[in-house]
Amino acid sequence: MRIVFFGSSAFSVPSLLQIKDSTVAVVTKRARPRGRGYHIDDNEVKSAALRLGLPLIEIDSFRDDEARSIAGYHPDLYVVVSFGLIVPKWALDIPTIAPINIHPSLLPLYRGPSPMQWALLNGDAVTGITFIRMNEKMDEGDIIGQEEVAIERDDDYTTLSKRLSEKAAQMLQKILDDIGGHGMMEGRAQDHSAATYAPIITKEMGRIDWTLSAARVDCQVKAFVTWPTAFTYLDGKLLKIYSSSVDESVEARAPVGTITGVTKAGLEVATGKGLLIVGELQLENKKRMKAYDFSRGYRDLQDKLLK
Repeated sequence: MRIVFFGSSAFSVPSLLQIKDSTVAVVTKRARPRGRGYHIDDNEVKSAALRLGLPLIEIDSFRDDEARSIAGYHPDLYVVVSFGLIVPKWALDIPTIAPINIHPSLLPLYRGPSPMQWALLNGDAVTGITFIRMNEKMDEGDIIGQEEVAIERDDDYTTLSKRLSEKAAQMLQKILDDIGGHGMMEGRAQDHSAATYAPIITKEMGRIDWTLSAARVDCQVKAFVTWPTAFTYLDGKLLKIYSSSVDESVEARAPVGTITGVTKAGLEVATGKGLLIVGELQLENKKRMKAYDFSRGYRDLQDKLLK
């Protein structure tokens, strides 16, 4: 079986490694210059493809001339995992068997680009991996495989993404074996009336509203730990929060956003319901550190107001 693999993030890599021997080419989004020096960092899929010695096609869009070269690899299948571009119909029609997409949610729930973040933000207990036969509409294809994955109490985006990417790779091998042995399965249509959406995450979504409950803010910290990171302001300086926990047994008698206590567990902050325990943080122009260590070098934190 000849596979063209499409992916652009760390989430894609376990699936690529799983099918490297059947992959005839890798398509990835071209990296853009960033930072003050406009440095270009290769994405994880490009790095993996180069290590594996696989032909690499980098594109900004399917209007690029390079995209037309995909047909020359005569693929039987596409495997599309966290690619970041909509694949147009002319490209979907190239593989002789089917284009397959791996989506990290239980479709039709959380269609769109940010399903893991929204599952964490909403405090869901379960998510999963869905394989679909792609069509022209985003995440609306027929389901050919689906498995649930529990969201653990301490999961954040980093840990959940890693576990789901590994589950996707495991499922991929079984599905390819089934296709190889029995041909492409028909799949089942999604219930479009039950669809929900996971729109792209914006930077401003990381800003903490301390009038919300501690549980809700904790979900925000977990969902946005890699980007944009949950943030607030301390004495006018940006304060990023990387880990937290919740104590709903105590109702703070202080304005929301007030640091009501400092313990070895972290900074206790009053919210609309309960206390948020800030475990790890980073103040503007400082390094990331445990909140307790930070408190030892920042005077008079007690009763400070986070805004």
